[in-house]
Amino acid sequence: MQSAAWRRHLLDHHLSPSTSAAIAAFRSASQPGLTPQGLCGADGARYMSSARAPAVKGSGHLVRKGTGGRSSVSGIVATVFGATGFLGRYLVHQLAKMGSQVLVPFRGSEDCHRHLKIMGDLGQIVPMKYHPRDVDSIKAVMAKSNVVVNLIGREYETRNYSFEEVNHHMAEQLAMIAKEHGGIMRFIQVSCLGASPSSESRMLRTKAAGEESILNEFPEATIMRPATMIGTEDRILNRWAQFAKNWGFLPLVGGGTAKIQPVYVIDVAAAIVNSLKDDGTSMGKIYELGGPEIYTVHELAELMYETIREWPRYVNVPLPVARAIASPREMLLNKVPFPLPTPSIFNLDQINAFSVDNLVSEDALTFEDLGIMPQKLKGYPVEYLMSYRKGGPSFGSTVSEKMRSSEM
Repeated sequence: MQSAAWRRHLLDHHLSPSTSAAIAAFRSASQPGLTPQGLCGADGARYMSSARAPAVKGSGHLVRKGTGGRSSVSGIVATVFGATGFLGRYLVHQLAKMGSQVLVPFRGSEDCHRHLKIMGDLGQIVPMKYHPRDVDSIKAVMAKSNVVVNLIGREYETRNYSFEEVNHHMAEQLAMIAKEHGGIMRFIQVSCLGASPSSESRMLRTKAAGEESILNEFPEATIMRPATMIGTEDRILNRWAQFAKNWGFLPLVGGGTAKIQPVYVIDVAAAIVNSLKDDGTSMGKIYELGGPEIYTVHELAELMYETIREWPRYVNVPLPVARAIASPREMLLNKVPFPLPTPSIFNLDQINAFSVDNLVSEDALTFEDLGIMPQKLKGYPVEYLMSYRKGGPSFGSTVSEKMRSSEM
């Protein structure tokens, strides 16, 4: 301490009076609460209390003001359940790049979260082992958080996990634990567009039951209902492209006349982040997130064929026939002593969901209410399908391989 004071004395002695005055003013401005007695003065006490006052739950901005960027501190400590899934990687990336700490619960191997660690600064992406049926492990991954995002969901059942458990009971349990926690300021539940107790799809019925249970347990929760999500790892266009390449045709259930409103996955992740940035206006509300364009299933398949540069070939499968093809798996699921194959094209619940139009309601809150302009699908959002082109990204069955790249 004496050496530091002596160096400061020598520095001030050799500086001009005006420079010394400027440095003294800077020191006093950077330490507004310091008095000759340290931080015990009235101004110092007032300064410290305003800096350390805990945020009132549900009011004010959750994100601190700052320069932004992955090396800053946003004030968000988020536990993202389902972070290793399709939407999860994009949400983790957007949270991490603004300086948030993200806790990643996982129940698989150590490799399932490896791709997420590079998305944030050192120590900001924290993988934590847990089990969705172990309450203590769930409480452990929530212990240090002020935000919980639930992305857990299933579009098909397995022998171990039913729709009711995954889409309803797990969501309800997370909301109960978050409420008991006391420090969770925001709870975001990602559901599905079309979730309704009267839907023909069991998946959508259980999603609706999960929403109701969450709002009963945690009324301040925000519900996001994204439409069919499109992106590099999606489970619709990728499956269609693989099927078309392997078999030379694509089955269309009911002629593909149902209308849908597919949305780019990055826009959905941005909507979740924007709801965390507001002053609490999104709390307790339900948002329906659909893309800017309405497609029939057939038109979306045409976009897929156009992108992979294959000649479109379809087989119309009537709805009763499609249900008959998909039903044996559902009937045998818990009756045979071995796991059954994962459904791809003929998924009974997806068939039921696509048997009717699934569009954003006219009076629903949408992307616009969160300050986002969703992207159109044609172009960059579906460029990942170029990997299915015959002969390489510059070629394809509908483009002559004799043409030069500059002519395409």
